[in-house]
Amino acid sequence: MSIKLVVLDMAGTTVADGGLVEQAFSRAAEQLGVEPGSEDHAKKLQYVRDTMGESKITVFRALFGDEAAAQKANVAFEAAYGELVDGGRIAPIDGAREAIEELRADGRRVVLTTGFARVTQDAILDALGWRDLVELTLCPADAGGRGRPYPDMVLAALLRTQAADDVRQIAVAGDTAYDMRSGARSGASVVAGVLTGAHDAAALRAGGATHVLGSVAELPGVLGGVG
Repeated sequence: MSIKLVVLDMAGTTVADGGLVEQAFSRAAEQLGVEPGSEDHAKKLQYVRDTMGESKITVFRALFGDEAAAQKANVAFEAAYGELVDGGRIAPIDGAREAIEELRADGRRVVLTTGFARVTQDAILDALGWRDLVELTLCPADAGGRGRPYPDMVLAALLRTQAADDVRQIAVAGDTAYDMRSGARSGASVVAGVLTGAHDAAALRAGGATHVLGSVAELPGVLGGVG
């Protein structure tokens, strides 16, 4: 079945952020009294690593328990990440922009998604000059509030673009097991894991990857073989 809609993750898949998530988390956690270098900090940081790809507010709810603390941590995290982005600490994954342009030139619609809040997603797009690169970008709030591993953002991309007649005409690509679960749950026929981000090939396959690629730059070639 021909692929009509391609839903791509950002950080770790199309965007290289050089570990900014961990740095921003450390800043946010310190504001909530988590001592840097402590056992509590190490435990929470490992949880952040393990849940890369999941909506950040969901991660903070799991880490800090009550909603007020989670919201405070999320605001602090987004502010810290935004400052790091504004400081020029991110760049496109090699070949990512070209891959997106090739996918669009092939007649496929492309949507960028993230587990970050809208303000952070916009900061990344502005820093890279990607505002006009794709027709639609989505964060969890744009799809009802649930991020990955739920399929909501993928399905929202389909509903917003009306690019396909069947979920099997969707391809999803990401760097985490959460991306893979989201893609698999959406019914996408291609769920491609890339090895430029958080999780390794085994984790990606366990999450439901149909393909494991060195990077998103390989995706147009893979989809060319699919249709």
